[in-house]
Amino acid sequence: MRGKVSRLIGIVIPDLTNPFFSELVQSAEQAAANHGYNIIVMTSFDNAAKEADRIGQLTSRKVDGIILVPTNDFHSIKLPKGLPIIVVDRLMPGYSGIAADHRSGVRLGVEHLLKLGHRRIGFISGPKGSVPANDRLTGYLDAMEQIQDDGQTVSPSLIAEAAFDYESGRLAGNYLLARARKERPTAIFASSDQQAIGCMRAAHDLGIPIPAALSIVGFDGIPLSSMTTPRLTTVKQPIQRIAAVAVAILLNKQPVPDLDDPILLACEISEGETTSAPQPD
Repeated sequence: MRGKVSRLIGIVIPDLTNPFFSELVQSAEQAAANHGYNIIVMTSFDNAAKEADRIGQLTSRKVDGIILVPTNDFHSIKLPKGLPIIVVDRLMPGYSGIAADHRSGVRLGVEHLLKLGHRRIGFISGPKGSVPANDRLTGYLDAMEQIQDDGQTVSPSLIAEAAFDYESGRLAGNYLLARARKERPTAIFASSDQQAIGCMRAAHDLGIPIPAALSIVGFDGIPLSSMTTPRLTTVKQPIQRIAAVAVAILLNKQPVPDLDDPILLACEISEGETTSAPQPD
């Protein structure tokens, strides 16, 4: 840390309405308070120019460090010399970072479906250009290699790209499910809980019961996932731990990760009521 401290930490996120980022902010605020610090929250609206402006504003307020969830487009970050920054969730080459192990987390969820007997497993990916979305897609393809070992193939038509929000999940669910029963997936893994909840709505509208005729798994572990009917099975990110470690790194309570070796924290599956063995064709 610099010689004079403000006891303020800045945090810049792309979207305050996203439950994942809201929980990240809340967790960071609690972690900072445990060390006698406060946080200033700013939103970039997933725009690199606005992100640069927010970082400039935080710098002028002499914060002692910044937690940054970067915008999805590839860009560089200009910081005053000596101002610590830790990149969270959307890792960037050349910057110290911490995130959930998205790839292993998705693999955990898809393997859960495979163990139940599913083989036609659809996947709702995140937007192209998003580092977490690409990692989650890779995790899905990793796990699905198991069916390729049995001589089966993964159909590209079972993968739908979508934003991480509810409506995009509903539209992607419609795309995957509005086909003949023997062609539609018996299970869907969604790259966010918001997508999964939207997909549950699509299944309801199409008269497809969950989990009797369709299993669904989400990703994130947002509080709403435990309030759906049926309760969503999801892969939980360690959001509180991510925030706590990020704050600890900024305050020199924990070593700064190597630029080429980010900290990846394990996810865990939270079994709800949206998965079961597939019905026979």
